[in-house]
Amino acid sequence: MAGALCRFGDTGLDMDWQTPEDTVPSAFTTEANARSVLGKPPATGAWRDGDPPGERQFASVGALTLERGGELPVVRIAYETHGTLNADRSNAVLVVHALTGDSHVIGDPGPGHPTGGWWGGIVGPGKAIDTDRWFVVAPNMLGGCQGTTGPASHAPDGREWGARFPFVTIRDQVDAQVALSDALGIDRWAAVIGGSMGGMQALEWAVGYPERLERVAVLAAPALSNADQIALNSVQLQAIRMDPAYADGDYYDAADGDGPHQGLALARRMALLNYRSPTELNDRFARSWQSGMSPLGGGGRYAVESYLDYHGNKFTRRFDANSYLTLVEAMSSHDVGRGRGGTAQALARVTARTLVLGIDSDRLFPVPDQEHLAALIPSTIDGSVPHVISSPFGHDGFLIEDALVGAQLSRLLAE
Repeated sequence: MAGALCRFGDTGLDMDWQTPEDTVPSAFTTEANARSVLGKPPATGAWRDGDPPGERQFASVGALTLERGGELPVVRIAYETHGTLNADRSNAVLVVHALTGDSHVIGDPGPGHPTGGWWGGIVGPGKAIDTDRWFVVAPNMLGGCQGTTGPASHAPDGREWGARFPFVTIRDQVDAQVALSDALGIDRWAAVIGGSMGGMQALEWAVGYPERLERVAVLAAPALSNADQIALNSVQLQAIRMDPAYADGDYYDAADGDGPHQGLALARRMALLNYRSPTELNDRFARSWQSGMSPLGGGGRYAVESYLDYHGNKFTRRFDANSYLTLVEAMSSHDVGRGRGGTAQALARVTARTLVLGIDSDRLFPVPDQEHLAALIPSTIDGSVPHVISSPFGHDGFLIEDALVGAQLSRLLAE
């Protein structure tokens, strides 16, 4: 029959709720998946003081002056490390996460870590970022919600910052990482590696602190967030703010089920559409039904709708709405040429050996964005063109295509 029933994944890659959804191909939502997110979501999915620390370590880096003025009086960075720092501290690699990632770059889910590591196929012994060779530091970014100072953290008055948390930019986030580097006694990174929003930060490192890194990998990221990308961000922000339960950002004392989970889940569903390619969604779901009930007026749903709903619902259990607003606004702020005479002059500052990697199916930060970078950065390993991988997975290809991405990172780190 048309729209045949096809509820269950057939790849062996069905996602349970502890698998970061960005890191595996899309799959049908199973009954077990749906059961795993039954019940009322918490008002915030943030890590809070008193929760199990898991593999996190913490560094207090003091006050941080912000790009647009003012300061955060106290900043704490949550981070995880893997490998051993050598005697001359020359083997340190900074891995910076994307919008909804965290410091848990590798490892299993467990107390303090609602999901498993987001780059387990890339980082680890014998892998592209080989922890038998490199000392890997993975921080949660400023404004995040997994242990680093952000809106769910307590302000000096003892209440959560909430919507009072100051506006931060990509540069502010990098400045916080610089402060962490100083606290760890790392004067120069062997490499700074990041994809998507992490790629924005890696690029900002290379432009703003060229003397402090030898190599940089900018994966699926642009020189600036353009109008189209800002527009995509803006509707996600509005989805959260229109949720009555958002309560102008003051929702942390709300009971389970009474927080802004509907707005946050909707924002996440919007984002997932930008992270995956239309080819992948079409090939995976086509017009399949989620159940035996017809979506043609019979009360049923298409499988792709259930996929988005499940992952939006799941997301609210590990993220914070105010933090999502803060980080998305930081993404929109990204412009490496701001105050530096424009993009070309800014990128001319880069001295690090540079990998610029794009994904042919990326509709969030498409290949022309990486072509622009490669044409202007003087020290890329591929000359004036980026390395482009072919993947059906869209923007999330940098998290999924371990073999393709790993090979290029190995090439960058080989010298």
